[in-house]
Amino acid sequence: MIARLLIISGLLAAGLRADPFPSGWAAENMKPVGYSSLNGHGGAFKIVVRRVADKWYAYLGHFWESGWLVLDVTDAGNPKFIKFIAGPDNTNTYQVELHDNLLITALQQRPTNWGGDPKRPHDEGALIWDVSDPVNWKLLSHWKTGANGIHRIGYPGGRYFNAAATMPGFRGQILVFVDISDPNSPREAGRWWMPGQKEGETPARSDISFHGPAIISADGNKAYLGYDRSVVILDLHDISKPKQIGELTISPPFGALPAHDVLPIPGKPLLFLHGEATGGGDQPDGTPPACTSPLTIAAVIDIQNETRPRLMSVFPTPVPPKNAPYADFCDKGGRFGPHNTNLEYHLPDVEKQGDLIYLTYFNAGLRLYNIKDPRLPQEVGWFLPPPPVKRYGPLPYDKLVSQTEDVLVDSRGNVYITDKNWGLFIIRRTE
Repeated sequence: MIARLLIISGLLAAGLRADPFPSGWAAENMKPVGYSSLNGHGGAFKIVVRRVADKWYAYLGHFWESGWLVLDVTDAGNPKFIKFIAGPDNTNTYQVELHDNLLITALQQRPTNWGGDPKRPHDEGALIWDVSDPVNWKLLSHWKTGANGIHRIGYPGGRYFNAAATMPGFRGQILVFVDISDPNSPREAGRWWMPGQKEGETPARSDISFHGPAIISADGNKAYLGYDRSVVILDLHDISKPKQIGELTISPPFGALPAHDVLPIPGKPLLFLHGEATGGGDQPDGTPPACTSPLTIAAVIDIQNETRPRLMSVFPTPVPPKNAPYADFCDKGGRFGPHNTNLEYHLPDVEKQGDLIYLTYFNAGLRLYNIKDPRLPQEVGWFLPPPPVKRYGPLPYDKLVSQTEDVLVDSRGNVYITDKNWGLFIIRRTE
């Protein structure tokens, strides 16, 4: 069934001329390099990159279509679309994770407000691929949750991947570790959840859900994660029974999805934390306008004492360009606030994490911060994609404005960003 659904629907496109970089962008200390319209598959999301011999490849998940994209980004100024690999119908396929020759793609039931149909079949879980051939992937196995699937995956290489998974008998998504030492036969290795998420626990909690992923320490013995309203640190010496080391509650006062991601800063007892902004379009389904919920956090967390993490500093709020036709980003339309950062620094072909933080900010584009002084984060650059010219999906609900989604920086200094209604932008720092 999987093999039938996951058919190759694209064709090799080597030799095609580069897509022109769309006009209307704005930037500070950043510049455009290249752009791909993805051969009409606008609305890609999660990005991973890898170098194979003298070639560089980008693999992308997709928001509005079920499937994945393969691009040749050897020449960042001329990214070439190679193919689209179709996935199962009525299923979210926007998350991809990579290490060595294993690629893991998440499957989750597509919600109705994203174009899903609850009356049609959908797939769920995680697909494990062999990408030894970087263009012609080989499907090895399919691990299933037994429920609605996986929202996000983390895989730093080695024996285990982790997932934000819906599981039978639990409310919301929980943290699950999956053993892929034999990638042809994945099996669950352990799980952790917040008290109250398991059916039968009291008090019952239906307001907590793990977004993921967990970031694993280099020795594999600790996990750092944003778990809904909290920053959590876990001991993984026995991965079948993770134990909590420390926790910092983020909400209240901060709102939306308060603890979306955490990013450990190598060599320093620090985490970068950010939430995910919600809102953006006053719709019949109750979606509020942007900036009506409490402030969405982007901050530095001190973990020198891991049993008692503490808030060290909060990032400055992005300011529109001087000539913008809106007073602030709350008035622009769509979502405003943080969403994703460059979490893939475990990959050999991705820029290693240092003092620079790359943070997508929905309608405020990509923001670049320096945390050399972690008590005083400074914005040092930004890039605003131009307004979209075509709607590929139902979001944003209100105005058709840019919604910058994911970011990845390769070891050559190329910065890749995606948008809900654009293709793939490649930019670079100028300082």
